[in-house]
Amino acid sequence: MLGCPGDFDLGRRISLCLCAMASFVLCTPAAVAQETSTIDVDVLLRGGTIFDGTAAPGRLGDVGLKGDKIVAIGSFKTGRVGRTIDCTGLYVAPGFIDLHTHSDSQVVDPALRACVNYVIQGCTTQITGNCGSGPVDTGEFYHKIDQGGAGTNVAHLLPQGSLRSHVVGEVDRRATAAELQEMESLTDQAMRDGAWGMSTGLIYVPSVYADTEELIALAKVVSTHGGIYASHIRGEGTELLSAVGEALRIGKDAKLPAHISHFKAAGQESWGTLRLAVEQIEQAQKRGEKVTADQYPYTASSTSLDATIVPTWARSGGTKEFIQRLDDSVTGPKLQNEIQASLSTKRDGAAIYLVRCKSHPEWIGKNLVEAAEASGQTSLAVALEILRHGGAAVVNFSMNEDDVRMAMQRPWVATASDGRSYLPGEDRPHPRNYGTFARKIGRYSLKENVIPIEHAIRSATGLPADIIGFKDRGYLKDGYFADVVVFDPKEYIDVATFEDPHQYARGTRYVFVNGHPAVFQGIPTGTLAGRALKHLTLRTE
Repeated sequence: MLGCPGDFDLGRRISLCLCAMASFVLCTPAAVAQETSTIDVDVLLRGGTIFDGTAAPGRLGDVGLKGDKIVAIGSFKTGRVGRTIDCTGLYVAPGFIDLHTHSDSQVVDPALRACVNYVIQGCTTQITGNCGSGPVDTGEFYHKIDQGGAGTNVAHLLPQGSLRSHVVGEVDRRATAAELQEMESLTDQAMRDGAWGMSTGLIYVPSVYADTEELIALAKVVSTHGGIYASHIRGEGTELLSAVGEALRIGKDAKLPAHISHFKAAGQESWGTLRLAVEQIEQAQKRGEKVTADQYPYTASSTSLDATIVPTWARSGGTKEFIQRLDDSVTGPKLQNEIQASLSTKRDGAAIYLVRCKSHPEWIGKNLVEAAEASGQTSLAVALEILRHGGAAVVNFSMNEDDVRMAMQRPWVATASDGRSYLPGEDRPHPRNYGTFARKIGRYSLKENVIPIEHAIRSATGLPADIIGFKDRGYLKDGYFADVVVFDPKEYIDVATFEDPHQYARGTRYVFVNGHPAVFQGIPTGTLAGRALKHLTLRTE
């Protein structure tokens, strides 16, 4: 069903039910042999409602785990059983796969590598290297993960922005022929080391300074290895359709799947255009192009203050050069006018909340207007003060609830947090770090019925597995790795809010990562059973 447009009409539901009956039988290993033989298991998940990740309706049955693999599903005879877990009334599903995280430094940090805020939601795999930012040396990164372990599995994308910074620098100019050749060589090496594709962050320095042709050249290298192109596109506001068009062109010209990160229309002036972007993508799918997206189920985004309000031309060269431009008698007034114009589209900064600000921690939790009132300044003066002294992370309330609900109904839109591994602290991060999967499944599906539960679960399991290219995770199938979540449909919900974000999701009973219990009876175990997942290149030379 990957890339198949359409809503949940009656015919499609009947088709899914028929597929469910077939897939449930097929997923039961050695169905005929089981009539006379028994299967030894380390863990028997007994009597739960099984959702296998295919969007098939749930069915009662058992799941057997042995070592790090799933060895039986459905109805089967057991031999030796190490532990039996009664799953009556609970849902059993593949472990959730987060296609878009920024846990690059956290998964190798002793204090954060357990990824508790993710495993307590049922997340067993994270994709790093997103938005063009993260480690360029994929081999070294994977080595660090396997050396220390992690709470979740980790698959990495080559971050084009960090790659460009390494070769070209943080400057606004075209890459030379020699620099492009070096970036192509490093891209090839990253793919050989197991990267699953390449990501871009085309509103961030220095990703933003790469033109389409440069991106196509690098994407062609990724394509030869069978990787994907994932993009924080060049514009999510009034430029949405042209930015989606650029992503489609890169995928088509480089002959690889194109994936759009945190799919949304930002800014009130852009509300409703997301439907046009959906039509644009589905037309490309009809032409045979592989195009997908992901979303987090919130109406607010989160990024840096400078990326939110400072024009890209002023960010070239980093903070030092930005301040020089700000203090210049010619560029300074122009720059301030452009920043003020950006603030004006965001209710003079009332839509922008400070969530992390080292220079002024007293402003954390306030929007720019509130910070201005508290300090007797204007919103512009507050913003410039912050930008001069280390910047800040912000939450920007810019999306429309109807758009969010419409996007999650598309069968090609996966669930992804755009967050990172977190521990409670004095900052106020976006609640998506703690609640994305529980919100999508618990709130939008189970409580509000915006999408069927089997679709909600697929958007977090089989669909992201298909998008990234996993062949042995994302589904409950015989021989697949034992990444499994068991949750209570009556209690599974997000509780993190923008005012109080450091709250763990509720209702998860058990989580297994490669067969090891990461959550047991609702309590995180702290196990570091996650692995670096390496993509196998298609190239043979």
